[in-house]
Amino acid sequence: MTIKERLTALRTVMRENKLDAFIFPSTDPHNGEYVPDHWKGREWISGFNGSAGTAVVTLDAAALWTDSRYFIAAAQQLDGTEYVLMKERIPGTPTIDEWLAVQLQGKVSCDIGIDGMASSASYVSAMQSALSTHGDYTLFTEMDPLDLIWADRPPVPALPVEIHPLVYAGESAVEKLARIRKVMASRHADAMLVTMLDDIAWTLNLRGSDVHCNPVFVSYLLITKDDAVLFVNPGKVTPEVAGYLKEIHVSVDDYDMVRYALTQLREGTVWLDPRRVNDTLFHAPECHVLAETSPIPAMKAVKNATEIDGFRRAMLRDGIAMTKFLCWLKPAVERGGETELSVDRKLTSLRAEQPLFKGISFDTIAGYGHHGAIVHYEATEETDIPLKPEGLLLLDSGAQYLDGTTDITRTIALGPLTEKEKRVYTLVLKGHIQLQMLKFPKGACGSQLDAIARHDLWAEGLNFLHGTGHGVGAYLNVHEGPHQIRMEWWPAPLLPGMTVTDEPGIYMEGEFGVRTENTLLVVPYKTTSFGEFLQFETLTLCPIDLTPVIPSMLSAEEKSWLNDYHQKVYDEIASYLSADERRWLKAATAPLADS
Repeated sequence: MTIKERLTALRTVMRENKLDAFIFPSTDPHNGEYVPDHWKGREWISGFNGSAGTAVVTLDAAALWTDSRYFIAAAQQLDGTEYVLMKERIPGTPTIDEWLAVQLQGKVSCDIGIDGMASSASYVSAMQSALSTHGDYTLFTEMDPLDLIWADRPPVPALPVEIHPLVYAGESAVEKLARIRKVMASRHADAMLVTMLDDIAWTLNLRGSDVHCNPVFVSYLLITKDDAVLFVNPGKVTPEVAGYLKEIHVSVDDYDMVRYALTQLREGTVWLDPRRVNDTLFHAPECHVLAETSPIPAMKAVKNATEIDGFRRAMLRDGIAMTKFLCWLKPAVERGGETELSVDRKLTSLRAEQPLFKGISFDTIAGYGHHGAIVHYEATEETDIPLKPEGLLLLDSGAQYLDGTTDITRTIALGPLTEKEKRVYTLVLKGHIQLQMLKFPKGACGSQLDAIARHDLWAEGLNFLHGTGHGVGAYLNVHEGPHQIRMEWWPAPLLPGMTVTDEPGIYMEGEFGVRTENTLLVVPYKTTSFGEFLQFETLTLCPIDLTPVIPSMLSAEEKSWLNDYHQKVYDEIASYLSADERRWLKAATAPLADS
């Protein structure tokens, strides 16, 4: 079916059910950022495949909202459809409720649909509140029209669950459940429903492969004061996993029974996080609901000593693969025949040679030239272009290893550059370095640190609209909260043991893009009479291309940091390389010249 045919089918269902509009967020019943194919309804109805966006369809109009990471890609993918692109956070862009008020103007009352199983309770509540300011608008949540019109809809994944060994997890599931129950008791909660897939995987020390690039499995977890129930497709539970769950006193029930189980909660208090629990399940219990933030993401974000050691080992192996790739890259491009997709395959093959490799942590972004300006560009057979010995290649990639997850971006000069490319590259590098050098008081949040990475860019009238940094899971999702480094107010504090990326960038539409990213670990700095102060340890081990750098733009302190970092990269990685690769790395990490 074409997008036009899909919209026609949807509108037929809407008329049959007397709906004036339907809203399609990007989430699934578990409020995931990356979702199984079964729940990619927004992508199916609109054709836009970015990880963030909301499609809204009325009986005679359609629009799609997304953020700056996807402005260029969304415009291309929506071209030729009736969808109007709505650029979030850009002056003049209406909100969803404002747009609907214009589209539905003149109607006394309006009924708007949204799938309550695939939308968080907080999102539905906020949307209903916003819509109510425009008139008698009612949200209906008990319908998924895609079940009626998506003929070849992929099934819910049924792949087996695996045990994540304690040697990598560092803390048993029994200990984690005890910690969670202690917090529950402090809030007088008799039960808690866990819906986020990475929270469940972390809590039970289990992993899966139901979501592309993320080692999680589709399930719910209900924790009470004395026991716990994992709601999961029974076919996913191997005899080994069944025995393990029995040992840690977790029973198993069918995935589809979770709503019924919640309806049976008629006494006491159940803890449901409205930002994580979908609207349908949030309203299922008949007992008192404690609508507060789940404690699990904050627990998961602070890595234990075993996880930290695992990160360091994973980053070393990833750095070896990256160094081998960078050594290979420019000569290969000069020989000819390389494209965005071919270098992606090459890098993945080098990572696959490393011990404990389990796959990539997200689809590689290999954007050459003007494609580098598309923040979350993913090359396809249709968009793939050859690489030439000139200009910049932006390469954002990562891997899943049993002992850690990696996320790294390098922008590489493939040949001669313009002065504009060099200047932008150097400005981005300055912000990247300044953040890693920062010392800050314990409890500061990422929003308070964000301006450090943007200072030199702002001075030139440049800016980027995506976040500067996000948490990274321990053989889990590459994007992890609750902490972030970004311009918008984000109060989650940065604490020792947290991982976070440092990835400023600048994107010149139609020309080129630059981003440089390392993954960092928050560690103690020193304690004074003013309190405890923290700093960053750089986990990523990979040379930063010095070819585009304008040395005179770097301060002495920035040059010192860069030279020290490169010395560390060489010391850690050189012994794992061939003689030719060592010579290349020695040159790539040589102290930066002053000229």
